[in-house]
Order: sequence, then structure tokens, then C-alpha cells
Amino acid sequence: MNTKFSIPTTLPPHRFAIAPMMDYTDRHDRYFLRLITRHAWLYTEMVTIGALLHNDPARFLDFNTSEHPIALQLGGSDPKGLAQCAKFGEEAGYDEININIGCPSDRVSSGRFGACLMAEPALVADMIRAMKEQVSLPVTVKTRLGIDQLDSYEFLTNLVELSHQAGCNTFIIHARKAWLQGLSPKENREIPPLDYARVLQLKQDFPQLEILLNGGLKSAKAAFEFLPAVDGVMLGREAYHNPWILAEVDALYYQDPHPLKTRKQVVREFLPYLDKQMQLGGSFQNISKHLLGIFQGLPGARAWRRHISESAHKSGASIALIEQAMERVSE
Repeated sequence: MNTKFSIPTTLPPHRFAIAPMMDYTDRHDRYFLRLITRHAWLYTEMVTIGALLHNDPARFLDFNTSEHPIALQLGGSDPKGLAQCAKFGEEAGYDEININIGCPSDRVSSGRFGACLMAEPALVADMIRAMKEQVSLPVTVKTRLGIDQLDSYEFLTNLVELSHQAGCNTFIIHARKAWLQGLSPKENREIPPLDYARVLQLKQDFPQLEILLNGGLKSAKAAFEFLPAVDGVMLGREAYHNPWILAEVDALYYQDPHPLKTRKQVVREFLPYLDKQMQLGGSFQNISKHLLGIFQGLPGARAWRRHISESAHKSGASIALIEQAMERVSE
């Protein structure tokens, strides 16, 4: 696969990142989020190695150059296949390769990737080593505190130590264990108790590693309180459903003093992209859905969401619908 994008020569640190989320952080959403924050790290939805190895990789890997810094998250357990897919990611211009060993869904576990891999730390190390031999990019890990009854601190540190020896220096820790039997993925995001103290202890015990805290964080400002006890934080669904909380990230985390846009300015900057994607055959409904939360908390936000949701699926829906919906919002 030919290189399409150039990797930036300097990248911001992982002080703030937006989590990879299936069915949410597609390339349209990432383009939109980048209009709000210049510096936050963006992550793709998890891409399985089977999807890349048995299809045209460009179908899953294309992205807009504005998305940098951008990490490709892979799902799989075969070291050779992961190495090949990491190479695809490097050639496509990604800034980082991230391996998912934290997703608790049954579908993921049945494919032998995601959180079930925490039970096989030696295999995880082999996976990292194989990828590092193929690419010069950082290879990072997103994981949980543990799974089922394998949830001791010693279990976690052993996984981190072996992964570090294999070449991983950055760990994103969702501060919950995962129950692989009996809880749905949604319940696994809410029911197992958060244990931030264990993540902070991990940073103390591995000061040479970059540790990001994930799980239960509701705002950029609240998450900032965990720095410098950890190196960075990652927000998930809150950043998707209420994306304007990202407007303070650049100044707070990266000391970037550029003037803030208004929410309507951000939406209007997105409209040419939306229009172009529709001309290329994209779905108005699938792209416009990422805008629904932008006016969260403002008068007219419900009317904005309703106006788009009720008409986005109709034939002839266009950016004019977005402009009409914005007239219902007071900013």
C-alpha cells in the first residue's frame, strides 16, 4: 500500500486523548473533533487484523491529514498478522499503533482478542515484539486492571513488565477490571468499581513509562486534576455525547492560547466536509449524527437534535438541514 500521508516530525505528548469507540470514532467524527481541539490524540475505532488482511486495507485506514496526531487501534492475537497490519498502519501515515487488550465484549473474546488476552501476558509480549520489529512507530497498549478473578496488582504489573520488555512504553489503563462472563460491554463500563489509586500506583512503580488514565472521567477539567500523578488522561463517551467539553483541552493541557471558536463556527466549518463526503457517496445520516451533541446544555439543543434526527434519513437531506437546525439554538 502506498504512503498517502506524512507523519508529523513533532507530536504533542499524550496529555489528553479521546478513546477509540466502536461505531463512534470513525473518520467523520474524528474530523469533526479535530475542529474543536488541535492537540488531543485521536484513536480509530478498533480495526481487526482480519478486516485488514482479507480486504483492501485503504477501506479501513484512510483518514484526513487534519486528524494528526492519530493512532490506529488494532484487534487481534496473531503476532505475524498484527505485524503486517501495523506495517499497513505505518505506510498509511498513522502516528502510533495501539493494541486493544481491554475490550470485554463476547464477540471480541470469541475472536481471541480484547480483554481475554490479559490472561496471556506472554502472548501479548510476543504480539508487541512482532509489531516493533516491523515498524518504527510507537506500539502502545490499552488495557484494564484485570479480568474476572485475575485482578491482583501483581497480575497487572506482570503484564506491564512483560509488555515493556517487548518494546511498549505507553499504557492506557481503563481503571476497572472486566468481567468476561455475566456482564455486557455497557455494564462493564459502569458496574466494576473504578480504582484510580491502582493506576496512580502503577505510575509510581514504573516512572519510566507513560501511563494514561481512562474510565469514568466526565470532563477535561476534572480529568486534569490527575496530572502529574499520571502522564495523561483519556475520555470516552462523554467526549462523544458532549464534545464541547473538548474546547478547553488545548489551553488547559497544551498551553495553546489560540482563540476559541463558537459552537456554530465549528459546525459551519464542518459543513463543506459533509457536503464533499455526500458527493463521494457518503450517508448524510451516518455523518451528521456526530454533530448531535455539540449544543448540549444550551437552549434549543433538544430542538436541534430532533430536527436533524427526524429528517437526516430522508432522501434529499443536505447541509441546509443543519443550517435550519442551528436556527433553533441560542448560543
